[in-house]
Amino acid sequence: MSDSRAGGGVALGPHRLEAFSDGVMAVIITIMALDLRVPSSATWGAAEHRLPELLTFALSFTFIAIYWNNHHHLLRATRVISGGVMWANMHLLFWLALIPVLTAWIARAPGETVPAAFYGMDAAAAGAAYAILVRVIIRANSRSSEIARAIGRDFKGTASVVAYLVAIGLALLAPFLAYATYAGVAIMWMVPDRRLYRPPSAPSGGAADRPLP
Repeated sequence: MSDSRAGGGVALGPHRLEAFSDGVMAVIITIMALDLRVPSSATWGAAEHRLPELLTFALSFTFIAIYWNNHHHLLRATRVISGGVMWANMHLLFWLALIPVLTAWIARAPGETVPAAFYGMDAAAAGAAYAILVRVIIRANSRSSEIARAIGRDFKGTASVVAYLVAIGLALLAPFLAYATYAGVAIMWMVPDRRLYRPPSAPSGGAADRPLP
């Protein structure tokens, strides 16, 4: 353990934080998968009855997968972990941990306003929590650090939170408009964000040579 500091953070490696977060996200996906139920019979009608549940699972799976991907690469680019970073990370995991509950709620009432709106609230809270985590990491690593320069303005992150807030309002009109908005945000994030990718000439053997989204 090093006592050197950058931006107020102790120079601890991100590996334990990354491993813990990976485990939590894996459990979240597992819980959602275990909540899936097989059709009541081997007929197309029975399969169609389970379709909303499967589509909701696919949306939430994609949601968690995107966070895992970006979170993984964000921490690989981070050289300094502070106590604030650890708490900001737990804040993010709190909102992600609610996804299985909301997924099950939507699957049981896909056409209802309240579950669709709560899903958007949680998605917006998770997006804000991720933005906070990024800013706390930048503060711990200093505003002149490489990761701070690479992050720059987070347009996609801001646009995502705004879209989720709009979707909450749409849920009051028609829940499926809200679901379409959530899916649209997921598609936007599936397009690679290469702000933090390191050039091939970066020094090897450290975080600098690891690709980021």
